[in-house]
Amino acid sequence: IDLDTIDVSNLNRQFLFQKKHVGKSKAQVAKESALQFCPSANITAYHDSIMNPEYNVEFFRKFMLVMNALDNRAARNHVNRMCLAADIPLIESGTAGYLGQVTVIKKGMTECYECQPKPAQKTFPGCTIRNTPSEPIHCIVWAKYLFNQLFGEEDADQEVSPDTADPEAAWNPEETAARATASEKDGDIKRVSTKEWARSTGYDPAKLFNKLFKDDIMYLLTMDKLWKKRKAPTPLDWQQLENSASGLKDQQVLGVWGYCQLFQHSVETLRSQLQEKGEGAELVWDKDDPPAMDFVTAAANLRMHIFSMNMKSRFDVKSMAGNIIPAIATTNAVIAGLIVLEGLKILSGELESCRTIFLNKCPNLRKKLLVPCILDPPSANCYVCASKPEVTVKLNVHKTTVVSLQDRILKERFGMVAPDVQIEDGKGTILISSEEGETEANNNKLVSDFGIRNGSRLQADDFLQDYTLLINVLHTEDLERDVEFEVVGEAPDKAPPPQTNQEEVNSITNGNKDSAQPSTSSQAPSEDDDIMIVDSDEEEGAPSSSAAATSGTKRKHSDVETGETSAKRPRTDQSAADDDDDIIALD
Repeated sequence: IDLDTIDVSNLNRQFLFQKKHVGKSKAQVAKESALQFCPSANITAYHDSIMNPEYNVEFFRKFMLVMNALDNRAARNHVNRMCLAADIPLIESGTAGYLGQVTVIKKGMTECYECQPKPAQKTFPGCTIRNTPSEPIHCIVWAKYLFNQLFGEEDADQEVSPDTADPEAAWNPEETAARATASEKDGDIKRVSTKEWARSTGYDPAKLFNKLFKDDIMYLLTMDKLWKKRKAPTPLDWQQLENSASGLKDQQVLGVWGYCQLFQHSVETLRSQLQEKGEGAELVWDKDDPPAMDFVTAAANLRMHIFSMNMKSRFDVKSMAGNIIPAIATTNAVIAGLIVLEGLKILSGELESCRTIFLNKCPNLRKKLLVPCILDPPSANCYVCASKPEVTVKLNVHKTTVVSLQDRILKERFGMVAPDVQIEDGKGTILISSEEGETEANNNKLVSDFGIRNGSRLQADDFLQDYTLLINVLHTEDLERDVEFEVVGEAPDKAPPPQTNQEEVNSITNGNKDSAQPSTSSQAPSEDDDIMIVDSDEEEGAPSSSAAATSGTKRKHSDVETGETSAKRPRTDQSAADDDDDIIALD
């Protein structure tokens, strides 16, 4: 089951595909290729998302085992829960450059995929992207959004104009609501199609520039509450820069004018590409397309300059915007072979002999690349595979909306697909229903409007996953900035810290970026590490939690398969320059 199609970048490591297959279904072509060397095999290919309700618990129960080769957390969480509900063994796997691992998950016998907490995936509030960027990555995300708004498929969630409903710009909720209503009527800032406006100007680079980097910034300056505790942005004017550039020697200003020229040239080129494609055409952003990359580089750097950040080189922007991922064919091949070996053990009824197996970048002290470890038992505190899953969530009931509870907490944080929520208030009040239209009127209301307060209990059910979670609400008004909620006992669910480096932006799982999403439509960025794993003296006698270490730092078996490092352990700092020869940059 795979929703992805074949890309040229897949061909160097996914050997079932050839150049003639580009653009076709991965699942279908994989089936056809496999049947050529094993005609007797019985393979059914599904070009679909594994999250589709059609693939319910009964569907999973048809199989003796499930093999995972996913590249994003949402799909991994979902398959983990489906296999637990169906009581079917799951072989989980992942690769990250030269690193890889395979593990077996069996209900009641081993840890499940979600037993070990993983760091929150990096997302940024819309108001931060649109109003108050503080890191280069914020500007790069904004520039990618801008590309789609101007030349690609428009997405209402990727708006780039100032967010007049930013809660931080108002002293009270009433003012926020008033700003949101007024934003529908505010001249150039109103919520109209950015693409439609750009077309009306003929994609004039100077007009686009002044709209994005002068008018919008000047409008942001009128939201003076945003600048009480941070440096205000400085608008740029096309004409002034053009008139002054030739006589100035200031390297930074010359750099700004250079990005102005790059912006102009890339807009003109992309405009021509749109015209060649015809009416209604759209462009797709690709880091390997020079005009598209030039546009994002120029727009991001101009915005960085406006908000007093050090500008980034084209290479840095490409690395951060394109999620450059090390993908190595031999690693994938080794891990695929290990998946099959663990599968044979399961089919032979030898579950007790299954192991978590790490593939190291370098031989360990015992000159081994492959390190087998005993499977860890289930965690008694796991909110997925425990007998009665229960969590405590700290939030502000007077600021959290029902739709935020549904999307940010239940779906994003706890991995539910179609949650139903009932308040344990003695009346069985239905707060959220997965049936379309039943509770949509509740979405924009605050949870406190329904009597939810400190100590309230919510029962969340996902019938597709056959999963029930009891949520204890802990009201607080002391959450940090940009933190919507916290799961008690874990790190706060907040935006990433200001120090953003290459590793924090990239995602390296199975040689694909998280945003590729081969089996689910949801998106999630993550991070990568280049880590040498050294096993302990007793591989076979040690659980996987203690058998892999990085410079003496223990590392759980869930780390490589997500391309992430546990929040409990410090990162291993390595210069990107040291690893240039080890990386194949692919989509």
